[in-house]
Amino acid sequence: MKTNSSPRGWALLHQTPVGPMVMVENGTAITHLFFGRMAQTEQVKWEETPLLRQTAHQLDEYFQGMRRTFDVPLSPEGTEFEQIVWKALQTIPHGETRSYADIAQQIGRPSACRAVGHANNQNPVSIIIPCHRVIGANGKLTGYAGGLSIKQYLLELEQGAVAPFILLPDAEHTFRNVPADS
Repeated sequence: MKTNSSPRGWALLHQTPVGPMVMVENGTAITHLFFGRMAQTEQVKWEETPLLRQTAHQLDEYFQGMRRTFDVPLSPEGTEFEQIVWKALQTIPHGETRSYADIAQQIGRPSACRAVGHANNQNPVSIIIPCHRVIGANGKLTGYAGGLSIKQYLLELEQGAVAPFILLPDAEHTFRNVPADS
């Protein structure tokens, strides 16, 4: 997953079972959610906002196996085609997968498998826009920004094949005001 533009707005670094994730919002919606090592956040203000706190809470619920869908507002920036693909990704049910060809067929562009793959790669809101649910036509896992082991973990989590992450009562899982390169 690559971001189409440098994130701007308010950011929060949040610890998850797959490592630190950076979430960014623009004042009304989440614009980015990416793995901490991918952070290019020169234009963000590291400050916890109600929307970032809500997103962090929903991520925690997801990793605990208590959330199957997210309901935070999203505003990812991308081309018209990317937007169409990202909307299609959001229709893939929790615990299921689709191939690039399936998505191309769904959006009415059956020969656009590679373009769908490129749009999938450009998804700036990992997990919430579930690009991890897209696999190769042969049923094998294909590239993922977080790495194939994280993609496999997310799919297994959704399919109930691994134990959900359990929050410890006194554990602090949200790190505030910490730049991603710290």
